[in-house]
Amino acid sequence: MTARERNSVRLFAGVDRVAVILYVVLTLVGFASIFSASWNETSDSPLSLSHNYMKQAMWLGISWVAALVILLLDSSVWHKFSYFIYGFGILALLSTLAIGTTVNGAKAWISLGGFRIQPMEFAKIAIALATARMMSEYSFSLDKPKDLLRLGALLLLPLGIAVLQNDLGSGLVLGSFLFMLYREGLNNWLCVPVLFIAMLFILSFVFTPVTLLVALIVVFTLSAVMMMRESWQLAIKYVATLFAVSIMLHLLLNLVVESGTSYYVSLLTTTILSLVAVIVYAFRKSLRALYIIVLLFFVSIMILPTSDLMFNKVLKEHQQKRIQSFLGLVSDPRADYNVNQSKIAIGSGGVFGKGYLQGSQIRYGFVPERHTDFIFCTIGEEFGFVGSLALLLLLAAFILRLMRMGDRQQETFGRVYCYCIASILLFHVLINIGMTIGLMPVMGIPLPFISYGGSSLFAFTIMVFIAFSLDASTRRELPTYRYI
Repeated sequence: MTARERNSVRLFAGVDRVAVILYVVLTLVGFASIFSASWNETSDSPLSLSHNYMKQAMWLGISWVAALVILLLDSSVWHKFSYFIYGFGILALLSTLAIGTTVNGAKAWISLGGFRIQPMEFAKIAIALATARMMSEYSFSLDKPKDLLRLGALLLLPLGIAVLQNDLGSGLVLGSFLFMLYREGLNNWLCVPVLFIAMLFILSFVFTPVTLLVALIVVFTLSAVMMMRESWQLAIKYVATLFAVSIMLHLLLNLVVESGTSYYVSLLTTTILSLVAVIVYAFRKSLRALYIIVLLFFVSIMILPTSDLMFNKVLKEHQQKRIQSFLGLVSDPRADYNVNQSKIAIGSGGVFGKGYLQGSQIRYGFVPERHTDFIFCTIGEEFGFVGSLALLLLLAAFILRLMRMGDRQQETFGRVYCYCIASILLFHVLINIGMTIGLMPVMGIPLPFISYGGSSLFAFTIMVFIAFSLDASTRRELPTYRYI
């Protein structure tokens, strides 16, 4: 047996050692931060499992064992059983609606003995695998409306369950897949209306329905023209005619019939009727991409009237106050308390921090959830700007490493999966750190590998080590000079 052959049978043959080292460092930083946020020097039994840091240590050990098991498995197993894993993940999400435990207003947890597991953390793995499997099919293309609809259904199903769980923050993580779709060749101008739809819920609190409908018409028309490279004159005529007819209809209904109809209703009615002409035009010109634009527009106009219903019926009062406070619509010290204390803790750390276990804001409990969603405050106060920057660089290096793994995959399945995972991690990092410094609304999204939570750490470990396994199988087939 040659040296290369002996190397190929080793456990870590082909595994990206830099990525593994980054993972280990991040998990150890997370454990140290949780220890600092949870440590109580007056405790009589510091090694008791009642302490958060001991629970995290146990889950850390379990996660490392799971990582080794994944590396021992044949990487092809993830492609073969991806749809089965997805189905199991959906069933786990649905089970929370029947037997789930409510935590912080979200019925998204299952209690097992003295532990709680959040199925959505594991469902993200299943969704990423199923997405990669679907997009790796021989006939799949992002230019086909039929394939886009299939992919949309696959992603929207768990999102709908997350809304029923009142765990919208976790469901929004699926929106990060747009980055992966862009990487895989989704039309640039199709991304614009999708992003606009994603922002509608927040924008509906700031702008009137009429303003948003006008913006939707302009954005979608612009995207359609850029996607299909059609004549600008035709788009301008369509928009001008649409607004002219809607104004005439509004005047007719209010001056002649005296119905008291709002301009929003007149514009919406005219727009929906005009879409019939748009569909006929798309059929005659064989513009399949235009069907997707029309479908997305229907989705967006259905979201507009339901945003108030979702806000008042789905979200709890404290969640409503957080969103309103973030947008500056109300001033409520109770809603702002977590974020204000978080910013005080991070700011008090200065450049180099107060030192490990020396953070007064953290030690005396001024920052709620300091070991979970607001764990970044612990690092900011104790290690200051330098420590916070170092953590961000570690996370950025790890995400970039996953993207590099995706780029060197020889199969579509591995590339899509790696980019799905990189997108999920990036979303978590941006939202979690953004909410601790007041740039994002508080959503209850953990910081990967750092925040306290056994199911979160375990799921993230499985997630990234599947990517490591797929990458290792590719690297074993590369020439020796690229085996680095």
